[in-house]
Amino acid sequence: MLIIAGYLLAEPTDRDTFVADGANAVTMARSAPGCLDFSIAADTVDPARINIFERWESEDELLAFRGSGPDSDTAARILGADVKRYVIASVEEP
Repeated sequence: MLIIAGYLLAEPTDRDTFVADGANAVTMARSAPGCLDFSIAADTVDPARINIFERWESEDELLAFRGSGPDSDTAARILGADVKRYVIASVEEP
């Protein structure tokens, strides 16, 4: 299992539009094979921050969905990022 988690930074005046524009990607990801969870959400404290969380069954399924990454218009709106990939060896109930 893989978890992709972190945040993106956008202009505060563009952040909510950026999140809304990502709704289609969220819908597509959640219906993609191997996607267990996918979220793009506005941070509740930082007006520039967009929180990212993805959970995938495998690297192959993540890569099949992801393709070449964001288009150039979307990429230009990202002013900074701290997103990491976590490889999970086991999962247990709390």
